[in-house]
This record gives sequence, C-alpha cells and structure tokens, in this order.
Amino acid sequence: MLSRLFRMHGLFVASHPWEVIVGTVTITICMMSMNMFTGNNQICGWNFECPKIEEEILSSDIIILTITRCFAILYIYFQFQNLRQLGSKYMLGIAGLFTIFSSFVFSTVVIHFLDKELTGLNEALPFFLLLIDLSKASALAKFALSSNCQDEVRENIARGMAILGPTFTLDALVECLVIGVGTMSGVRQLEIMCCFGCMSVLANYFVFMTFFPACVSLVLELSRESREGRPIWQLGHFARVLEEEEDNKPNPVTQRVKVIMSLGLVLVHAHSRWIAEPASEGSTLEIPKSASGLDESIPRRIDPEVPLWQFYLSRMGSMDIEQVITLGLALFLAIKYIFFEQTETESTLSLKNPMSSSLMHTKNTDCCRNNIGTTRLQSNCPVGDEFNSKENTDEVIKPIESFVPHSINRTSKFVLGDFTPPSSSSSGTPEELDTELLLEPRPIEECLSILKNTEKGPKSLTDAEIILLVNAKYIPAYKLENMMETPERGVFIRRQLLAPKLPEPTALHLLPFRDYDYSLVIGSCCENVIGYVPVPVGVAGPLCLNGKEFQVPMATTEGCLVASTNRGCRAISLGGGARSCVLADGMTRGPVVRLPTACDAAEVKAWLESSDGFQIMKEMFDSTSRFARLQKLQIALAGRNLYIRFQSKTGDAMGMNMLSKGTEKALSRLQEEFPAMQILAVSGNYCTDKKSAAINWIEGRGKSVVCEAVIPAKVVRETLKTSTYSLIEVNINKNLVGSAMAGCLGGYNAHAANIVTAVYIACGQDPAQNVGSSNCITLMESTGICNEDLYISCTMPSIEVGTVGGGTNLRPQQSCLQMLGVQGASKETPGENACQLAEIICGTVMAGELSLMAALAAGHLVKSHMTHNRSKLNLQDLPGSCTKKAA
Repeated sequence: MLSRLFRMHGLFVASHPWEVIVGTVTITICMMSMNMFTGNNQICGWNFECPKIEEEILSSDIIILTITRCFAILYIYFQFQNLRQLGSKYMLGIAGLFTIFSSFVFSTVVIHFLDKELTGLNEALPFFLLLIDLSKASALAKFALSSNCQDEVRENIARGMAILGPTFTLDALVECLVIGVGTMSGVRQLEIMCCFGCMSVLANYFVFMTFFPACVSLVLELSRESREGRPIWQLGHFARVLEEEEDNKPNPVTQRVKVIMSLGLVLVHAHSRWIAEPASEGSTLEIPKSASGLDESIPRRIDPEVPLWQFYLSRMGSMDIEQVITLGLALFLAIKYIFFEQTETESTLSLKNPMSSSLMHTKNTDCCRNNIGTTRLQSNCPVGDEFNSKENTDEVIKPIESFVPHSINRTSKFVLGDFTPPSSSSSGTPEELDTELLLEPRPIEECLSILKNTEKGPKSLTDAEIILLVNAKYIPAYKLENMMETPERGVFIRRQLLAPKLPEPTALHLLPFRDYDYSLVIGSCCENVIGYVPVPVGVAGPLCLNGKEFQVPMATTEGCLVASTNRGCRAISLGGGARSCVLADGMTRGPVVRLPTACDAAEVKAWLESSDGFQIMKEMFDSTSRFARLQKLQIALAGRNLYIRFQSKTGDAMGMNMLSKGTEKALSRLQEEFPAMQILAVSGNYCTDKKSAAINWIEGRGKSVVCEAVIPAKVVRETLKTSTYSLIEVNINKNLVGSAMAGCLGGYNAHAANIVTAVYIACGQDPAQNVGSSNCITLMESTGICNEDLYISCTMPSIEVGTVGGGTNLRPQQSCLQMLGVQGASKETPGENACQLAEIICGTVMAGELSLMAALAAGHLVKSHMTHNRSKLNLQDLPGSCTKKAA
C-alpha cells in the first residue's frame, strides 16, 4: 500500500515537472513574504551584529571548526562527483546544486517563519552541508536514466519512488528524531542548531521527493529532439538497472530496527515535551522577559556609513584565517571540478556494488547529415584515436548505442554525456554503436525463463541475450517482430544478426529502419524485414482526364521521367484534356489439372463449357467472396492436361488472392464430378501473371483501358517543340514497325513500363506486374480541318491494379492514393476506385508517350538526359576528370 502511494506520487511529479518546480518555488516565496509579519528576520553575522559572549575561544576549537568546514566542503564535492559519474558533468550537478540551494533557503525561511533567530550561521552551514545526501539523487536518477522514451522516464521515476520512497521517508524520520534530541538540551545555541538541522533534513527530504525528480524529468524532456516525439538520447550506462532494483530494496532487519528506534525516540520526545515541560513552564517564560529589558542582549542592526558594495568588500577583506582556508578550498575544488577534470566513463551503478566500464573511443564517419560512431572496448581490443575533440564536448543528451563482442547488444536507454549521436535511422551494425558497459549475457536457461514470463518477457532481456536465444533456436529469427515488445526492435536485432555475415559489416549503415509502422508489413507485405528503401516521389500534372484534374505521384530514380511526363500532361491540358474508358474488368487465374486420358480431359472441357457446368462452377466460385463474381471460363487442352482460365471481377482489390481462393473451391467441386481428375497446380501459367503472354494481350487481364486525346498543332509546335508529321513518322517506324521487327508482345509503345512502374511503386501496387500491365499500343494520326492537329491514343488491355490490400495498406502509399482520390474501397460502386486508378495510369502513360516521342522527333532526347539524367558529382570527384555540363 505504501509503495503504491509513493509510486503514484512519483508518477505525478515526473508527469508535471513544471507544476512541481513552480509550486515548490512559490511556497518558498510565499513563506519568505510572510516573514514581514514575524518579529525576527535576523541572521547574525550577515546583516546584524549580535552580542559577544564573554568566553575564551581556544585555538583548538578554531582548528576543529575549520576542519569540520573543510570536511563538509569535501563531502559535497564527492557527492557531486558521484552525480557526475551518471554521465554528465553539469546537468545533474546543476540539478543537485539547485536542490541544495532550495533546501537551504527553505530551511532558513521555515526557521524564520517559526519566529526563531539563527545567531550562528557560520557554524550552521557546515552542519547543514553534512546533512545533505545527494546519493538519494543518484539512486533515483538511475531509474530515470534507464528509459528509452519520455513515457518510460515517468514510469521509471514512479517505480524508483515506489522502491526508494519508503526508505527515504524512514531515514528522514530517524534523522529528525535523533537530531531533535538536542533541542531538549537546555543549551540555547545547541537547541537552535538542532532545530535548524531537523528542518534541514525535512526540507532536504521534501525537495528531493519533489524538486529533484521534477528537474530530472524536465531535463530529459527538454533534451529530446522534436521529431515526432522521439528522443534523440539513448542511455547506455545502466543496462542492469532493473537487476539492481533488488539490491536497492532495503534490508528488512535494518528497517525493523529503524522503526523500533523511531518509536523509542518518539516516546522520549513525548515524555520531555508534554510531561516534563509543564513543571518548568513558569521559569522558562521569565527568561525572555528579563532578557528583553537588556539592550546589550538584543542584536543590533548594522547601518554602514559607506556604500554597500564597499561595506561588504571590507567585511570580506577582514575574514579570519579559518574563513580564508574554507573559502580557498571551496574555490579550488569548484575550479578543479568545472575546468580541469575530464569526463569519467567509470560509472557507479549501485550504491553498494560499484561497477566500472572500460573506456571507449569513437571514430566519426559522415553519413548523410549524421555522424556514426565506431567503438571498441579498450580492455579487449586495441584502441585507436581517443575521443577528445573539443568541439564535441557540449553537454547535451545524445544517443549512444552499445556493443558487446561476439553478441551485439544494443540497450536503448538514456545517457547524459559528450557523445556524437548516430543517425535517427541508424543501421544497427557494430560500427554505429557507442559506449556501454561490458556486460555478459545471462545463462540461456535464465533468459528462457524470463522470456516465458508474462510479466517480464522480452523487454527484460538485452539484445545480446535475445541473439543468444535466436542462435540457440529458442526464438525463430523470422518471428522476431512478433515476439519482441515492438516490431522495430525485432528488425534491429535481425540486422545485428545479419551484419557479421555480410562481406562488408557496414553494409547496412545507410539502410534505414526506424520510424516505420511494421505492424502493417508483418503478415502482409514482407518477411525477414531489415529496413526500408526510401524512393524519391515526384508529381506530374495536372492530368486532365474525363473533365477532372489529377496530380499523379511517381516514385522513380530515373531523371527526366517525371519532367517529361509533366510536359505531356501540360500538352494534353492545353489540348482540352483526354478521355478514357474501361473496356473490361476481370482478373484471371489459370490452374492446370490432369485426367487419365486425353479423351477424359476433352469430356471435362465439354462439361465446363456447358451452361449447367459453368453455373455449378460459378456458384462454388462466388460463394468464397462477396466481391468475386465468375464471368467466364476459358479452357485449353494439351494432351491429358487441362488448362482452365477463371476470369472474375474482384471489386477494388487487384484480386489474385481472391481468384486463387475461388479457383481452389471450384476445382474441389469439379473433382467431385470427375474423381479421376488430379489438380497439378492452382496456377498453370495460363493466367498469365508477371510474364509476357499473348493471352493477356489478346484477351486482356485486370482492367482493359483505352485513352485518347487531340493535341492542337500550336501546342505540338510550342510545347512539344516538334510537328505532327514528325511525331506520326517516328511512331509508325519506332513503336509499330520497330516493335514488330523485334517480335514484341504488347510492346508497341515508347516507354509505357516507365510510367506504370513509377505509379505502381508510389501507389503500393505490385511492381512485378508491370510486365503484363505495360502492354500498350500507342497510335498517332493527323486530324483537324487542315490535318495538322495530332490524335493520340493508348490502348492497355491488362492493367493489374487495386486500391485495397497488399502495399496499399502502407501509410505512404495510402497518401499517394489519396492524392488521386482513389484510396480504399469505393463505398458507392465496388471496383470504381480500382477502375479509376487504371484510367489515370493509362492517361499518364499517354502523357509520357507524347513527350518522349516529341523529344525523339525533335532530337532532344540525348540532350535532355545528359542534362537531367546523369550524375556529375561522382565523375567530377574522380582524379583527372574533365566532365563538362551538357549544354
């Protein structure tokens, strides 16, 4: 119950850092402002001159006091060093400094608010510093730093509060009760000092439970890159933080002793304050009254006759020797800490069991706009250049990756330090990985039990341990995305498994894998994923088609293609636009079956061609889908083999899976009619899919589309820079005669496959189907009153497209489909979006044909490609290169 309350408190503090910090400061300011209603706001030695106590001060007392002050300063110095070992020289140190300052101010304000006067501030400061324990900050910071995103920061701070909060609370209570005993001594100065000590402990507890975790959460929040909310820092110092939670849990015996001790001290305080105090109540009240009449016992305010700066400068110049020693030591350690100490890589991972890490070195390599570090462990590998660049020493939170020999281990965590960040789409190879502790993977049996544990699971295992389980065949490599807590981690681990097996371990450097929704890929688009390939997407348009304008996305790496298609779109628009229509719509699947004899095969063929046989097959086929509707069967016989070409509408899907499912069900019914029939394959290449085939060219497959346009002679001359006669001549001799001479099947065009493939990749279609989909015949002839205008048409009988399923489920591809207004299934008419996409493709192909043929007719093809489709950067970098820009 208590841990749950502290967990809720930690989650609230980490989730609202600004509110907590502002609230703490506001409370302090409010209490300071309320001091005007109290009588004593005097701190002797600073702004008041207090009466001297007539007693001899021994030299030994001065020496002891000076040593105490020096010990207090050294104690705080080493506390800051421990904080710095968490990875940052300043970040957490500044947070700790603010915490100490806030604790001191808050304690002083509370003392004044309670109407107490602090007459020994010089003696109080060392006492206060010795009470500060920054190890609490170190312990709590470890939980925050073992996260890989801001949400995990909050959860881990809450978990740290749940584990450490009760211990901190009990420790603060015991300290207050022990120090509070001094307030019953009867010695006024000691009572004030102990009261100040108690308030310091409580204030320190309050600030560390509110101010410090809020500061840590805020620092990590402000240190992330605003890039879709993803952090740019990764922490590698605390791979075993979750294991250390058990070590951080308090010893039950110690806790029991503290509780018993606290109860005893509470009884002592109760007896002294509520039982023994009334007996002496009369005498205690007389002392202030008698003392109030003595002017010499009242602190006198100092009113300097010189300017304040000169007054305080003179006061500082008149410091005693012990004050000079103390101040000198403090300045020396501050200068040493800030300017002369190098960042240490050895980190204290536990308050009880410190662990050290080996010093790493970094090798910087430019990769696009990011630097990728190469590291080697000093203890096991030869060390090259040390990482000591001055320009890379800015204190920011940056990502690092981990590297463990023989099993690459990347633990995505926060770190504060001076390291160069890898790319946001880092490769996952050893060369990009940065510093981390050399941690041995746990035994396979232990890792296996953690993996099977529903509460822990793979998120409690390091990458090295996951790789160990994969190599031991406990985790199938192809199931990594499904078995990890996130698919992206599964992809990253597969890259680590693959990198050492490649001819070049850095081969995956430039292949991105981050920031991708793999949930849409798994089980649908790809297997054994190691990343994705970004392809440039251009836009051609507007394409005026059937009275509508379309901006057509094209994904390609061929220069001039988009520009040329865009020019063709402009020419069509200037000519009044194009028209198109769908001639046929039917996807096909052609299985092959075998009968005992050729005559048996002929009998089956005759039954399928009969109306009764077709109706039986149609009923079985149509029952498998609400969109699949069998249109016709085309049967061919070769010996005793029978090839049956099923043709069906498939709605807005491309439909191959739909056809396969329906075909399989229909064949099972056919086998009931002819038990001797043997199904050899559900696809017998009579479809025909992804192969150049005359049957697709003649019978059509998918969407059969024709598109036409008239381009005025003026547009041909001014936009296309040629003449109608030249275009017709080139089209006849190139696209018709030339293709016939080459024996082309459906290749009576200039470059239809260019446009089809570019649109297919952009819109999530199957790029391999450009083989059949690019079947196109381009015809040109003169028209108009003077026969100077150009009539152009493109007929494409086998465009295989869909707007649902497959790659159309991916977000970027959906974006491109949305550009065309055809994303998803049509709500009004099933199949309308897919047909619209086929018409847009045919119209874009016609625009590309028009522009390319014009460039050929005008002799501009080579010139334009030399200008726009040739990489000159690599050539110019070669020694002795004299590459010149094309005119």
